[in-house]
Amino acid sequence: MRPRTTHLTAQEVDRQWQLVDAEGQILGRIARDIAVMLMGKHRPTWSPHLDCGDGVVVVNCEKVRVTGNKAEQKTYARYSGYPGGRIEEPYARIMEEHPERIIRKAVQRMLPKTILGRTMLKRLKIYTGTEHPHGAQQPANFEKLS
Repeated sequence: MRPRTTHLTAQEVDRQWQLVDAEGQILGRIARDIAVMLMGKHRPTWSPHLDCGDGVVVVNCEKVRVTGNKAEQKTYARYSGYPGGRIEEPYARIMEEHPERIIRKAVQRMLPKTILGRTMLKRLKIYTGTEHPHGAQQPANFEKLS
């Protein structure tokens, strides 16, 4: 008899919380690790059809860094829906006004573009400074993935 592949069910998912300190981290690399944790791909029980990832709390998001000339050249585009409604904002302005949006957008683009991906993104909590209100979840300190 051939061995069977087993998949988790929604009731069997053991969700934990991770605490990530973004101070001095490179944006793309920290976003990759956060996306992997939100999807649950760092666990041997990962299932592609199920939301089996952890919750992630990110602190010190204003101290994340980018390499090269991205701080001066990178722009973020959005569209209002009206003709001529494309708005481009430079990285520097978003970083000083809303630094949490930088990490959220980087992680969002690495998650699946489905309802499952939007559910995963809801478990990402980003804060400026070192304080966060998620002490009750007892987040474990993040250890770098490979």
